[in-house]
Amino acid sequence: MLGMGASCPSGTPTEAANTTSGMYKLEIELKRGHNLAIRDRGGTSDPYVKFKLAGKEVFRSKIIHKNLNPVWEEKTTLVVDSLSEPLYVKVFDYDFGLQDDFMGSAFLYLESLEQQRTIPVTLVLKDPHLPNEDLGSLELAVTLTPKNSPMEEQRDTATMLLRRSWKRSTKQQQSMRLTEVHRKSQLWRGIVSITLIEGRNLTPMDPNGLSDPYAKFRLGPQKYKSKTVPKTLSPQWREQFDLHMYEETGGILEITVWDKDTGRRDDFIGRCQLDLSTLTKEKTHHLELPLEESRGILMLLVTLTASAAVSIADLSLTPLEDPEERREILKRYGLKRSFVNLKDVGIVQVKVLRAEGLMAADVTGKSDPFCVLELNNDRLQTHTIYKNLSPEWNKVFTFNVKDVHSMLEVSVFDEDRDRSADFLGKVAIPLLNVHNGVQRAYVLKNKELTGPTKGVIYLEIEVIYNTIKAALKTVVPAEQKYIEEEPKVSKQLLQQNFNRVKRCIMVLFSYGSYINSCFEWESSQRSVVAFILFVVVVWNFELYMLPLGLVLLLVWNYFFSSSRDMTETSMEAMFEWEDEEDDKDEKDSEHKGFMDKLYAIQDVFISVQNALDEVASFGERLKNTFNWTVPFLSWLAITALCVATLLLYLIPLRYLVLAWGVNKFTKKLRDPYMIDNNELLDFLSRVPSDVQMMQYCDLRVDPGQSPHKRRRTNLS
Repeated sequence: MLGMGASCPSGTPTEAANTTSGMYKLEIELKRGHNLAIRDRGGTSDPYVKFKLAGKEVFRSKIIHKNLNPVWEEKTTLVVDSLSEPLYVKVFDYDFGLQDDFMGSAFLYLESLEQQRTIPVTLVLKDPHLPNEDLGSLELAVTLTPKNSPMEEQRDTATMLLRRSWKRSTKQQQSMRLTEVHRKSQLWRGIVSITLIEGRNLTPMDPNGLSDPYAKFRLGPQKYKSKTVPKTLSPQWREQFDLHMYEETGGILEITVWDKDTGRRDDFIGRCQLDLSTLTKEKTHHLELPLEESRGILMLLVTLTASAAVSIADLSLTPLEDPEERREILKRYGLKRSFVNLKDVGIVQVKVLRAEGLMAADVTGKSDPFCVLELNNDRLQTHTIYKNLSPEWNKVFTFNVKDVHSMLEVSVFDEDRDRSADFLGKVAIPLLNVHNGVQRAYVLKNKELTGPTKGVIYLEIEVIYNTIKAALKTVVPAEQKYIEEEPKVSKQLLQQNFNRVKRCIMVLFSYGSYINSCFEWESSQRSVVAFILFVVVVWNFELYMLPLGLVLLLVWNYFFSSSRDMTETSMEAMFEWEDEEDDKDEKDSEHKGFMDKLYAIQDVFISVQNALDEVASFGERLKNTFNWTVPFLSWLAITALCVATLLLYLIPLRYLVLAWGVNKFTKKLRDPYMIDNNELLDFLSRVPSDVQMMQYCDLRVDPGQSPHKRRRTNLS
């Protein structure tokens, strides 16, 4: 027995290790896994393996998708200076956009290895918290050789993948190594733009002879789920989304179609695949894909485009600090190129410098923090700084900006050995609120972004974008996140949304009461002024005065409104959220009828909850547009309203209405695959609601929370 769950072939070792110190070369071949644990809903997993030595990650395998018996056939070579430290082997299930699931671990004790001979090893995976659970096994081949031995001198040492002593490596070397480990798996080389148009003649799965179909897409580790179209065999989805192309994915787009069933497992309708390597780049392809295992056809529009620069670098290699590269970027997003590649709106550079005073998540009173940056569906992360509450990452991340109204989310996690990473804090920063080139300290918040947690993170952000492209992007549908948490039934959230709707209605009532008071002559002076104003406006009213009046309202609020300077105290008073405990796992019920009723009640509850949220958000966004909450959007509203004023002034209304009707009736004829949208609603979707305003507002740094301040106080 070589370690926890490790076994070797029968036979007496000819030469056991009799010393535990000195320099050794450890060659490991990760061959395959057997009967690994199921972690995904589809009854499979996406496993990969980590090797750790002396608490540091020294190897990470590739990801094998949808396989419980994966074959890796990967080799790595390590240099160790002590055999007393066992090799810690962990297996995880990769989940794009979420924390990876733990699938088991085992120790390989190096002292028990026979030297200068390749030994087959089987590691039985275990979960320390569930020791009796069968998690499968890993198959390896291990060779341990002392440095400078005759056998070692004959080998070609140039094939070593890692050549360093872990205990002697400096912090900078560890940072560089861990960055390289993540770099290839994070950066993408192209974009697959997919428009799901419709399905035709699908198989009926429900007793009424119809289905409630939705589609799932998978490209490597990335997943996307379409909306559900109820009661139809020819669904019209009309959805557009983008996926990233990585070099190691193989370019196979997997598509499955399902029938949505409430209260039980969804029914499988059919599947199809698309080899992206067969498609010409920079061209839109109109595809009709037949389902392989049943009747039906899916209609797609697919476009492959090369990705602009997405990078991870050290501070010494900051892209925007290179004068020549900066001039090239400014030229790319200058006004002269406003109508070239409308999807490429801009670029954002994020310097993740350091954090201070983080929460201690480990029993040792320390944490192993790493940082995750998300911009819509783009996700990059730093390396891990071990055993440190004030880590220094000093990394620069570059993202492409497809929508200048996006939020940059920066989350800090603690890496754990045997389970998913622990959450330490998070900040959400609207790109339009960024002060370019200014280093700022952001107080970390909780998961819901409703209150502070322990710690401060230092960031320096710079955003460069084309104003015209950003304005045009404002009136098209916003990109939705592919991976989002399932909505939960929440009494507190329902009550909060109800109060938000009530506040919006009360504002309308207050305006109505004010107008009614003029009719009631409660104030003679006010009623006389209102009467004269009413007569003048009605007598001289022209339609162009309507957008002009809204322009005047925006201008008035720009100079005189105090709502933009809403204090943190009033925000906290407006939204007092109670932390909600995670719902416990539902227990299996013996009575299916009761479970059906429970699922139905839950669906109704979530629908009402979301409807209240939508109504409240609409009212708040309308209010915030005129309150200059987002100056860019308010200026854009002024521009649009001025154009509308000019058109209505110069062109008779009947001609404008006629042009609108002709455009509406011929839109489908001119482009059969056009995704219908409402420009006004798309514009309002970019305006933050009051809840988002509270989430994105900066918290003041408390000088008493600084670790240096506390240290000086203790010394005194």
